[in-house]
Amino acid sequence: MSPCVAYQSPKPCAMTRPPARLSWLLAGLLAIAGWVAGARAETMPDAAAGAAIRQVIERQLAAFRADDGETAFAFASPLIRSQFGTADAFMRMVRTGYPSVYRARQVQFRALAVISGRLVQQVALVGPDGKAGLALYFMEAQADGAWRIDGCTLLDLGEEAA
Repeated sequence: MSPCVAYQSPKPCAMTRPPARLSWLLAGLLAIAGWVAGARAETMPDAAAGAAIRQVIERQLAAFRADDGETAFAFASPLIRSQFGTADAFMRMVRTGYPSVYRARQVQFRALAVISGRLVQQVALVGPDGKAGLALYFMEAQADGAWRIDGCTLLDLGEEAA
């Protein structure tokens, strides 16, 4: 079963993986979109919010490394939490569908961007297989000011990491 089957909301699917051929095209388009969105500084968060976003992603990645499903699940948005229901179901999906996120060997934070009105943190990853990828973390501000992860799209860059 595809991890996207459960997503029937007007938002784009929270977990998708495009064919490898499209990865370079998508990465280029996202870079252009990020550059255009970056020109509109009023839509970008301030430095403190950017640091908070990075911390949320770092803490979730640390929870994955520690097999701490409850903590990893706590950083998911309410929509993601409602779609998966339990930390166990969420972890099962990440383990099987997103091994480069679940067991990232290397992590490098790239630019924040606004894509289709949604705030996206770009993160370069090297998975356990040594392949490089780009994770696009869709972020959502909560009413209390906290940030939560509202989905992740992986782009396979089709290259071995050095």
